Amino acid sequence: MTRCIWVLVLLLMTGTASAQVLNNQAQSKPVDYTQPQQYRIGGIEFTGVKFLDPASLMAVSGLKVGDEITVPGEDISRAIQKLWDQGILGDVDVYVTRIEGNQIFLNFDLKERPRLSRFEFTGINKSQQDALREKINLIRGKVVTDAVLNQTRAAIRKYYAEKSYLNAKINIVQRPDSLLPNSVVLNIDIDRGDKVKIAEINFEGNEAFTDKKLRRQLKKTKEKRLHKIFTSSKFQRSEYENDKQLLLDFYNSEGYRDAIIVSDSVYNVSPDRLGIRIVVDEGNQYYYRNITWNGNYLYDDDYLTRVLGINKGDIYNKQELDKRLNYNPTGIDVSALYQNDGYLFFNIDPVEVTVEGDSIDIEMRVSEGPQATISKVTVTGNTKTSDHVVLREIRTLPGQKYSRDDLIRSRNELANLGYFDPETIGLNPIPNPEEGTVDINYSVSERPNDQISLSGGWGGPIGAVGTVGLTLNNFSTRKLLKLSEWRPLPSGDGQRLSLNVQANGRYYQSYSFSFTEPWLGGRKRNSLTASLFKTIRRDPRADVDSRLNVDGAALSLGRTLNWPDNFFQLSHSLSYNRYTLKNFNLFGGGFNNGVSNSISLNNTLARVSIDNPTFPRRGSNISLSVNLTPPYSLFSEQRNNYEYVEFNKWMFDASFFMNLAGNLVLNTRAHFGFLNNYSSKTSIGPFERFRLGGNGLGGANIFVGTDYIGLRGYDEESVINNPDESLINTGGIAYNKFVLEARQLISPNPGATIYGLAFLEAGNSFGAYDRYDPFKLYRSGGVGVRIFMAAFGLLGFDYGWRFDDVPGRPEMKRGQFHFMIGQQIR
Repeated sequence: MTRCIWVLVLLLMTGTASAQVLNNQAQSKPVDYTQPQQYRIGGIEFTGVKFLDPASLMAVSGLKVGDEITVPGEDISRAIQKLWDQGILGDVDVYVTRIEGNQIFLNFDLKERPRLSRFEFTGINKSQQDALREKINLIRGKVVTDAVLNQTRAAIRKYYAEKSYLNAKINIVQRPDSLLPNSVVLNIDIDRGDKVKIAEINFEGNEAFTDKKLRRQLKKTKEKRLHKIFTSSKFQRSEYENDKQLLLDFYNSEGYRDAIIVSDSVYNVSPDRLGIRIVVDEGNQYYYRNITWNGNYLYDDDYLTRVLGINKGDIYNKQELDKRLNYNPTGIDVSALYQNDGYLFFNIDPVEVTVEGDSIDIEMRVSEGPQATISKVTVTGNTKTSDHVVLREIRTLPGQKYSRDDLIRSRNELANLGYFDPETIGLNPIPNPEEGTVDINYSVSERPNDQISLSGGWGGPIGAVGTVGLTLNNFSTRKLLKLSEWRPLPSGDGQRLSLNVQANGRYYQSYSFSFTEPWLGGRKRNSLTASLFKTIRRDPRADVDSRLNVDGAALSLGRTLNWPDNFFQLSHSLSYNRYTLKNFNLFGGGFNNGVSNSISLNNTLARVSIDNPTFPRRGSNISLSVNLTPPYSLFSEQRNNYEYVEFNKWMFDASFFMNLAGNLVLNTRAHFGFLNNYSSKTSIGPFERFRLGGNGLGGANIFVGTDYIGLRGYDEESVINNPDESLINTGGIAYNKFVLEARQLISPNPGATIYGLAFLEAGNSFGAYDRYDPFKLYRSGGVGVRIFMAAFGLLGFDYGWRFDDVPGRPEMKRGQFHFMIGQQIR
């Protein structure tokens, strides 16, 4: 009986382990379980193990030969517990093999837990299996314990819970592996069940706002409704917890600073539907009363109050207060006043000094501190781009006063280079208050930015046209002669090299080359671009040799201005185009043979302040350009109207970006273009005109100088109001277009940045100024998607629906798909 009690005690002390201390019939002295005695361990033996090291097991047990123990006592039970805690044993038995005098010899008979040989899934498809393999921590050779199995089940349940499969059933079956000893194969059978949707969301305790208003504050937790076909109603615990905080943030923004969620519950409505009940205590609504300032010396109270923009009687909103004090992305804030003047160590602490009734008095406790001077500027992460290319874009220079605006502007400049992932550019000021200095580290992450274009299209009467292009956006001529820098091409100095070939056998070939040095001389933002091109076009419908050759070259010089501010850019481009026609009726008007020469100077004044070239969230891009040829007609008469092309061309483009919420951005655009002559004695020629409609990319019938403007929902180049039928296919001399576009970022991945868009746009082009009417517009709307891939540039897909009919085009479809590559639809 006493022996059974001793075994039972050991069992209770060691959990589920089977622990026994048994007499051996050959021992010289039996163990008396009613009288604990002191023994010295004469030997310890471990049996039943094949893969575990006995020496390691002895060390884990805490027992060793020569130790004095009490039998019966806690020494052996403590050793069993330590072995069991390792989680590698399935059973432990302890035997007394013999006793010689005061020496006791022990045998630990162990049963090892099996190890994992492999695991397999049943009940789910391969894509889900691949996803789960990354989620669960099952490694071949790992000891299969209860904890491992429970962790596996929990990871699988979490995976499916995030996808709204809250009733997923997981059954894990172990079976011995016949090929490996002491190993098992785990069969993980999964029945994910049906998705669980949210049937209802109810609120209690709310008086200031309706249930409908409060439901709108929950961004990811939505009810299932038949009319909400694009709204997800799946339940995710993590998103639900975030949405509860958003609910409180909403109350706080409306002055209910004491609002709390008293309780909330999630309950089953049906097997695949659940309900949510949230009980709130709104508390009182508060208002600002008196706002006072303390500790400010640089700016007086009235000025700081005007910058703050909060008046007595306004609803108390702590989040808005913090934004206007510390960082306001859409306007100036109090901290900007100080930090843009070097006061990096500036600090402001708003303290609620009085809460009386529904009114709150705020005291702004200001610590201005000393001005900080920039000590060191470093850049990390640029593994490909040379240091000097990065540093020359940075506007925070050693020795200057610290400026937060310069810091943010530098980040935008680095993003606009296109060499780095704009979403991961890091700004890390490292202040040193004792010395009054700050070190600044910029961290960047290189991304591929060279582009290869392989595309095909339809070039009207000449048929299919293939395009092959190579653009190196971070080229280096300095490293051309250094073979060790060819990886695979010399790069890192920020130069741009572009080669492009378009062809359709003998009927159409086009070759172009351009090179850009963005920092000519390396000290100032002076860019130099040189380009050459040649186009050969033959008419496959002509019975005689009919061809058009276009040869051209251009040289451009651009620089950044410091007035009115340093967002302004001025560029000048001198170009020469030579058109050679042989039996080629391109323009109409009887000009089929001969040579036309076009020499023009294009001057562009632009202001660019966007924060990200791939997906701008804020800023603008505004430009005014004037393209002029010499006024030949004012000095001499030409043998024909096309021998020397003359025109003056004016274009204005404006694009504004506003961040509405999160990754939702509103883009508004306006475009105008006007083409004129110098003398009333000459007519405006067919060169440099505007062609409106479609995706705005033009086709193989392109000749230099023509501006192709997109108008989605309409056929290519179809929108024209032209009284001269002989020039009906030449294009307009004036156009205007307006665009309203909402963009939603889908994936910020630098390898493939994706965003969706919805648009409304309207435009028209005119063949004569007496027909120009900026309010006579052809309208359309639709949706689309943009994909920026580092290797291929920008790809776009749009579906446009036209709202108006174009005279003379009854066959035009009402809705159209548009594809574009390489540039945005203007």
